[in-house]
Amino acid sequence: MKHSNNAKYEKLPQLHTDKEFNGETIGSPESGTEREVGQLEMWLTTSDASTLGAEEVAARLRTDVRIGLRWREAELRRQLAGFNELTVKEEEPTWKKYIEQFKNPLIMLLLASALVSVGMKQFDDAVSITVAIIIVVTVAFVQEYRSEKSLEELTKLVPPSCHCLREGQLETFLARNLVPGDIVHINVGDRVPADIRLFEAIDLAIDESSFTGETEPAGKMTTPVLKSNGHTSKKNIGFMGTLVRCGNGKGIVVNTGEKSEFGEVFKMMQAEEAPKTPLQKSMDILGTQLSFYSFCIIGLIMILGWIQGRPILDMFTIGVSLAVAAIPEGLPIVVTVTLALGVMRMAKRNAIVKKLPTVETLGCVNVICSDKTGTITKNEMTVTVIVTSDGYLAEVSGAGYNDQGEIHIHKCDSLDKARESICNVLEVGCVCNNAVINADTLLGQPTEGALLAAGMKHGMYGVADKYVRLQEYPFSSEQKMMAVKCVPKYGDKKEEIYFVKGALEKVLQQCTKYASNGVLHPLNTKKEQDYLAEAYEIGRKGLRVVGMAQGSSLQDLAYIGLVGICDPPRPFVRESIQTLLQSGVKVKLVTGDAQETATAIASMIGLDTIHSQVLSGDQIETMTEHQLEQVVNSVSVFYRVTPRHKLCIVKALQRNGIIVGMTGDGVNDGVALKKADIGIAMGKNGTDVCKEAADMILVDDDFHTIISAIEEGKGIFYNIRNFVRFQLSTSIAALSLIALATLMGIPNPLNAMQILWINIIMDGPPAQSLGVEPVDKDVIKQKPRNVKEPMITRSLIINVLLSAFIIIAGTLWVFKREMSDNIITPRDTTMTFTCFVFFDMFNALSCRSQTKSIFTIGLLSNRMFLLAVTLSVVGQMLVIYFPPLQKVFQTEALTFKDILFLVSLTSTVFIISELKKMLERHLEKRHKSVKSDLDFV
Repeated sequence: MKHSNNAKYEKLPQLHTDKEFNGETIGSPESGTEREVGQLEMWLTTSDASTLGAEEVAARLRTDVRIGLRWREAELRRQLAGFNELTVKEEEPTWKKYIEQFKNPLIMLLLASALVSVGMKQFDDAVSITVAIIIVVTVAFVQEYRSEKSLEELTKLVPPSCHCLREGQLETFLARNLVPGDIVHINVGDRVPADIRLFEAIDLAIDESSFTGETEPAGKMTTPVLKSNGHTSKKNIGFMGTLVRCGNGKGIVVNTGEKSEFGEVFKMMQAEEAPKTPLQKSMDILGTQLSFYSFCIIGLIMILGWIQGRPILDMFTIGVSLAVAAIPEGLPIVVTVTLALGVMRMAKRNAIVKKLPTVETLGCVNVICSDKTGTITKNEMTVTVIVTSDGYLAEVSGAGYNDQGEIHIHKCDSLDKARESICNVLEVGCVCNNAVINADTLLGQPTEGALLAAGMKHGMYGVADKYVRLQEYPFSSEQKMMAVKCVPKYGDKKEEIYFVKGALEKVLQQCTKYASNGVLHPLNTKKEQDYLAEAYEIGRKGLRVVGMAQGSSLQDLAYIGLVGICDPPRPFVRESIQTLLQSGVKVKLVTGDAQETATAIASMIGLDTIHSQVLSGDQIETMTEHQLEQVVNSVSVFYRVTPRHKLCIVKALQRNGIIVGMTGDGVNDGVALKKADIGIAMGKNGTDVCKEAADMILVDDDFHTIISAIEEGKGIFYNIRNFVRFQLSTSIAALSLIALATLMGIPNPLNAMQILWINIIMDGPPAQSLGVEPVDKDVIKQKPRNVKEPMITRSLIINVLLSAFIIIAGTLWVFKREMSDNIITPRDTTMTFTCFVFFDMFNALSCRSQTKSIFTIGLLSNRMFLLAVTLSVVGQMLVIYFPPLQKVFQTEALTFKDILFLVSLTSTVFIISELKKMLERHLEKRHKSVKSDLDFV
């Protein structure tokens, strides 16, 4: 009888009697007796439990496998061991998360400059800087708050309910209430509710791919095993969170919650700190550089003023004002908005990015370590090759437990005969089968599910229903075969037929004949060797070979053919990996599978397994950190690895200065995902552990989405750099004008309102629109950026200084030309002011790309930029021609000839920039040509 017993936990009586465990006295809540939980000897590790007999485990845990625990005793143990769930670190309050956003060095620098502005009574600067800071912090906080999920999601891996024996009754209740010593029953489709030591296993196979990476479910037994580490050696243990694929069993709960194997991985994951992203490091360096340059400006102006004999305090005031103006308060806004837009674009491309700076990290990744099962492959066994006994060969497309795919028969004399032969092979596979496919969901063994799916692709639905099964001879590790004895359900002939599938060498031993075009022939040694050779060639490709036979007796079978089964790569994975390799990103396969399977899949997806090394988890165990660092770069495939090995691989690569991306979907990937510079989890089939540890989630489980993310990442960084170039060149030009006028003792060419207007344009829409420049199609071909390279590089400084020099020289020349009578008139300042604004617009246009011509990327490709520049020019025209604004800005109307002259002059900053880019492209092309010639020689 099964019934829910949640209510029993609410109304348990208080324990008033003391109970003794191994000499330890455990008192009731009222008794006041201290509970030394950590010193209890009754708890076992899964390793210890696997080496002991089931009776000894039951004795150590003070339980009876026929009756289970008493409810009172279970409650006492629950008080000692805690609930069967993972304890999540307390969430920080929302306000604290908001305050965390202010810890950015650039934000701190802006806050300092706002305070200085207030102290110097420059309230307009203080207000604009403060508004900028609030916008930045709020946008970043809201975006991250929306993307963030609590670690409590991990508890979903613990099944909500379980079947447990208590006081002789099989009860169904929440798995969180399980305690060590409980007796649980598991069936097909159940998730194992805790780490259990099995004492009964009937045809039991458990899918442990989320732990081990092995695609094939692990067959379970009940006998003790030799002392050993690793999941694969614990054949008598069911691990919490794993899935029962077929059969049923019973077990004693050994460990729950964080003491389980899954809990150990969870604790390892929590212990690892996620590293800072390359963009965060770049912005930190930029903040430091800007602070340094600001102090240099103040120092230089104070020294020059002191030489000129001016009051030091006055010069200090001017220096601080200029330094505050030099800090681009628009930069954090552009960075945040650009990243937020990148996150939104990635969401449309089926990738959820959890934190803003993460999206740029992919543009720096040098190496992607990819889990195989569930990431490169779908973790769904699929028939990919069929070879019949009469030599017909077919390849099967499609993946998964469904009918989506086709059987492509290779060139043959008779297509009808080939189809009939393939039909015979698949008939054996479908009849000698215990699996069921229901709406793409498999109940049963993956190998048998693969055979059913192949039959469905060939149009053979319900073929097993044509026969009545009389007897089954189950698969065993000794026989390595499964057979069923059937009779036809319809027709007059009721002869018994045996359908057999299994390891080819075992099947052939039972065969005396082989089928060829519907006729049976005696099986000779040569033919047998041919069939074994075929199987060897298929096995070399990493496929699991299953032989098929049928006949009237198990000792007189006719060989029908064989199938090759594997967990094939997902569609377009090979193309994606080739794109990554061409762009300078190495891909390494990291799997718990055997060497043959791992190298075969690696070859299928285009990884080099001939010239590069393969390394096993056991080999990693024997290496020192230094030795692993030396070889890790040259390894393309890591096999038989555990979560700890994956973590070692990631750390070794990071110590070599490599930015590591890690993809995965299982519990065993969680630790490495968190430690990697960017962890990428599968959204559909990924466990909650890996989703929580990851920085990015692929909603559609499509490896190709990573390419899109890399494009976005690179594009975002280049956009931010373009903005920095524009801001710095305009800032330096504006500061230099004021500084030169001050130091030369000449009147200021611009008044306060005009400087404010320039500042609005400098930090406003034209500048902001550089952050939304569309991603360049060629960006994926470029190598990952060097993260050691700061935001302000040598080439950027050259471009900035060149643009600033042209703007300063042009503006001062116009000012001097207009002020020929040494008297400043509204016309003089209007011409100078408009000259600077137009220089600004053309400079922004040239900053849209660091390397490509504006005519290559398209004048109209960034609509936001066009709109921003148009509005800025319209605004400038209003300032010049609209009477109310003329009074505010102290301007006067200019002639068409004046405007034409200014456009011609100010366009020089754009023309020189374009000529410089053209020369650089020519030199780079020439350099590549010379290099290729030398390589050829």
